[in-house]
Amino acid sequence: MPKVGGHVSSAISLNLAFERAQKIGADCFQFFISPPQQWLQTEHSEDEISKFRQLEESTGIRPNFIHGTYLINLGTEKPEHLQKSIDWLIYGINMASKLGSQGIIFHIGSHKGKGFDTVIDQVVDSIKKVLDGSSRFANAHSNNKYTSSSNEVEKLPYLILETSAGGGGTIGRDFNELGKILNQVQDDRLKVCLDTQHVFAAGYDVKNLIGLNDVLEEFDEEIGLSNLAVIHANDSKTEIKSYRDRHENIGEGIIGLEGFTNLINNPQLQNVPFILEVPGFTGTGPDLENVKLLKSLISKTTSSPT
Repeated sequence: MPKVGGHVSSAISLNLAFERAQKIGADCFQFFISPPQQWLQTEHSEDEISKFRQLEESTGIRPNFIHGTYLINLGTEKPEHLQKSIDWLIYGINMASKLGSQGIIFHIGSHKGKGFDTVIDQVVDSIKKVLDGSSRFANAHSNNKYTSSSNEVEKLPYLILETSAGGGGTIGRDFNELGKILNQVQDDRLKVCLDTQHVFAAGYDVKNLIGLNDVLEEFDEEIGLSNLAVIHANDSKTEIKSYRDRHENIGEGIIGLEGFTNLINNPQLQNVPFILEVPGFTGTGPDLENVKLLKSLISKTTSSPT
């Protein structure tokens, strides 16, 4: 049975994320470690980090994922912007290592209409720098309480590329682009987050069962389902091939309850956590009603995949 959770606020203290996750009935969650519209690399105390790991153990709410700042653009023409993106991702993945988070999810950025092929080398080189920076951090801290457990070094966090809706030359609008990045980086720590609204807006029909099976087949061929780390479960305010990033509550958008029934019950997705990033029925973000609704669809009858 897949785990269902949502993006929760970590304002004031990271540890409040667990209380907020419990309030919405989340089995897992996503959160920010610093303001999402800034380059700020917030420092978190050892006490806060230690308490975070204790709460994960005591509540059983896991896995958790960090979402990167929205300013990241690995396709930028500006060297200063690129370096800030790399530096922030190294900070983020090192914080994930300290917190015991599954990984950090981020938007790759945009080529601004110049074409994916013009930026792929820069994107791949940048990702390699981030992964190398996080490896050196882990090696330097391999004997501390953050990266070791029961005398065994924990698995390093994933760096997770999020699919895009495709507007504005955003990178990752099709699986082929993401597959090329993974193939050139060649690192098991590099994974993918499939956002249901984004892929639908980009032209992938996850609404009906036959379409979903075709989408997952293409994902497996281009990226590999073993590289799917997490699903952002968002309904869509806009039609397929709109190329617009517009999230809606579960069942209130065009993907609809039928689409999410197919998604949540697909046997190939049973071990993938579903994280909600919806506006909420009261406008306060992922809420108990959305989580309960998505969970209620689990095990409902759908046609068997072909």
